[in-house]
Amino acid sequence: MTENMRSLRNFFLYKCLFALTFWNHISLSMANELFKSVSNDFPEDGSDKKIKSLPLLYTNSHQSKANFDWVVIQNITESLSLSEITNDNVKKLVALLSNFRQGSRLQNLTLTNMSVDWNALTEVFQTVWHSSIEDFKINSLTQLSNIESYDFDYSGTSMKALTIKKVLITDLYFSQDDLYKLFANMNIEALTIAESEMIHMMCPLSNSPFKYLNFLKNDLTDLLFQNCDTLVQLEKLILQKNKFESLCKVSFMTSRMKLLQYLDMSNNLLSHDAADVQCRWAESLTELDLSSNQLTDSVFECLPVNIKKLNLQNNQITSITKGMVELKSLEELNLASNRLADLPGCSGFMSLEFLNVEMNLILTPSADFFQSCLRVKKLQARCNPFKCSCELQDFIRLERQSGVELIDWPTEYVCEYPEDLRGTQLKDFHLTELACNTTLLLVTALLLTLVLVAVVAFLCIYLDVLWYVQMTWQWTQTKRRAWHNHPEEQETVLQFHAFISYSERDSLWVKNELIPNLEKGEGCVQLCQHERNFIPGKSIVENIINCIEKSYKSIFVLSPNFVQSEWCHYELYFAHHKLFSENSNSLILILLEPIPPHIVPARYHKLKALMAKRTYLEWPKERSKRALFWANLRAAISINLPMADGQWCGETD
Repeated sequence: MTENMRSLRNFFLYKCLFALTFWNHISLSMANELFKSVSNDFPEDGSDKKIKSLPLLYTNSHQSKANFDWVVIQNITESLSLSEITNDNVKKLVALLSNFRQGSRLQNLTLTNMSVDWNALTEVFQTVWHSSIEDFKINSLTQLSNIESYDFDYSGTSMKALTIKKVLITDLYFSQDDLYKLFANMNIEALTIAESEMIHMMCPLSNSPFKYLNFLKNDLTDLLFQNCDTLVQLEKLILQKNKFESLCKVSFMTSRMKLLQYLDMSNNLLSHDAADVQCRWAESLTELDLSSNQLTDSVFECLPVNIKKLNLQNNQITSITKGMVELKSLEELNLASNRLADLPGCSGFMSLEFLNVEMNLILTPSADFFQSCLRVKKLQARCNPFKCSCELQDFIRLERQSGVELIDWPTEYVCEYPEDLRGTQLKDFHLTELACNTTLLLVTALLLTLVLVAVVAFLCIYLDVLWYVQMTWQWTQTKRRAWHNHPEEQETVLQFHAFISYSERDSLWVKNELIPNLEKGEGCVQLCQHERNFIPGKSIVENIINCIEKSYKSIFVLSPNFVQSEWCHYELYFAHHKLFSENSNSLILILLEPIPPHIVPARYHKLKALMAKRTYLEWPKERSKRALFWANLRAAISINLPMADGQWCGETD
């Protein structure tokens, strides 16, 4: 048959199938013959591009209910998908598959919603095993009953991969070995049995060609493949979402798998007791997924020494103790969603290039990380409760200098603490050098302290602060003793119009001018003078305080001699103290002689202040002005004082 005639014939057969689809009366035997004819005549090189797939065929024979409800045929040279397989139509399925002997183009077969008994299932498997099919998938398989031993012929197969998902076995009484040995001894490279509540799998009886095993979402336990020596070709093993509990037993399971490179143990119940015997992993294992288990810090005592990629996400790890583990080949480490309070060091991971610590409890990552992890190129640390502090600022600065790529920077890195900075992106957080440099801060504080001490010492010396402290203490003690000895006399009674404070060198002016003119003039002015009114037996300071407190005014006779007198200074201080403590206007200053500023001691700063702020009476040299002087002075000390006869001194009739 020529090429043109063969193409025309295939096109005609395709049209027949398409027409029969709408008639709903195609029989499986007719479909088999048509499939065989079309598939045998397709060019070997696939050059005929006109017929790429057959349409959806509805084959519901009125004569028999044992036909397929739907047959989906996609590119019959490569893939075939069938659904709704039951005991009623499984014979016709076997007959259909028998047409695809080795050498045919069909390589991929998918069966969906298959509900058959054990004998029918094994017959389908056996037919597929001796066909051209390489990849066989079953989605949703219900095995009804009658599981028993079956002598399966594995020889001469093109099969490479078998995938079975969602298996439901209704037979409650059968030998587990009869079921599992069918799959365990298959001579294919890849086997997947997932979501099937499988509780066990046998070790192959002889060296197995399995390179890939996937038992996702079953009920497998630590008993799986213990002491199994026949999985010598296995490279990838997926045991995710099962019920494994002991990490140590898992390590022993792998120890006999000499070529195992990848192991997925995520979403199990794994834990590790540090008291367990030493773990023993396959030396070939380079990638291990232990995420979503119950592992703690002790997991680092039970890890493969040659591991390159390690996933410990979503466990209960708080820290990595220095010296606990040495994984020289480790390149990628995922510690996300644990309980880490700081970045781990790399003393045990000298080849580490990628680290993931997102969603931990890291407040202030240590800047030492960049010194110990010199080979790290990428760091994922987002979504941690960062505390914006000097240490964090040091970390950010060193990160920029190191050249490490901070993944998701800057949008996913924000301050959590303190409260006033919450939500602030780390890139916008800054502290001054002085606030963060402890040494500089200490030196600055020390210098400021020294300067302050020096200033205070200078002021104390210059202003005679110690002298004032001493006077205040004496004032307080005198008042306390007076109150203690005469508690009934809490209110001081004025006895004098004025207390006179003067230098002994100015005593002649006081005795010859001041006292006679005030006491012997008009009125009965009573003056307090130390020579006649100080009480013997009391200290000078106590006498000064008593006289000032019993006097309405205090008259200070100022002269160069006054500022040179120590006692005059005492009297001025106590009078000034009364001025502020009683809020009274009790000071009268008489400038007897001009006082050059340079001779006034520094401790007389109060005198300087008083003379600058208060009006003082200046003793006139001209006699004609003295009458006014005495009149002003009398007016300043004018007050009625009680006398012994009950009258008031200073009263006029």
